[in-house]
Amino acid sequence: MAEANAAIRLLTSNGMHAVLDVLLPAFRGITGNHVTVRYGTGQEILERIAAGETADVVICSRAALQDLARARKVEAASVRDLATSSVGVAVRTGLPKPDVRSVEAFKRALLGAESIAFTGKGASGIYFQRLIEQLGIAAEIRAKAVMQDGGLVGDLVAQGRATMAIQQIPELLAVEGIDYVGPLPPELQHTTQIATGVFAGSARPAATALVEHLADVRNGHVYREKGMETPHHGA
Repeated sequence: MAEANAAIRLLTSNGMHAVLDVLLPAFRGITGNHVTVRYGTGQEILERIAAGETADVVICSRAALQDLARARKVEAASVRDLATSSVGVAVRTGLPKPDVRSVEAFKRALLGAESIAFTGKGASGIYFQRLIEQLGIAAEIRAKAVMQDGGLVGDLVAQGRATMAIQQIPELLAVEGIDYVGPLPPELQHTTQIATGVFAGSARPAATALVEHLADVRNGHVYREKGMETPHHGA
């Protein structure tokens, strides 16, 4: 049984904001344990850990967690899959929603947008920069790009600094003042498996309890409501 009134340190990717806003208060209500959260892009999290930062629990991509487990930074036996997150498109509220259902329609939408916001270091932004190269429209898109390293680029659209945002769907849905258009076309989609695990330096029962709470199939509806997908459709 987890200890009561414990303070747990959680290091997590930005896309978990909306889910954790629901699940962490519920966890505290059940266990009495308080969770202190530090957010960052997946790349930032790995850089912090490589520089010596630690916590009790980490949430990032399964691929990154596997690397951390191989490096003995995370307990391999503690790793649990949470959900999958895909990349989508949003526009400023009030603007027409473009068709993004096919590759050609998506290209037209990108070329027709006045300005496009995406991250420079976030997983979706790194993927999008490769994608526009693949589509042969990198020069046109970069000429009207509005970028920030990480965080919610939908805020740039809501503030009027860009007209379109490309980011993981949960991060788009977390922003007021923008309208979600839809996911990238299936042929271009990039899906990330999100997972969690306990840091090797944390032997605390409360850390394990948090991981199990986050991975509990009964919480699957929270992930889906926030724009992620889970294999437990009936949970």
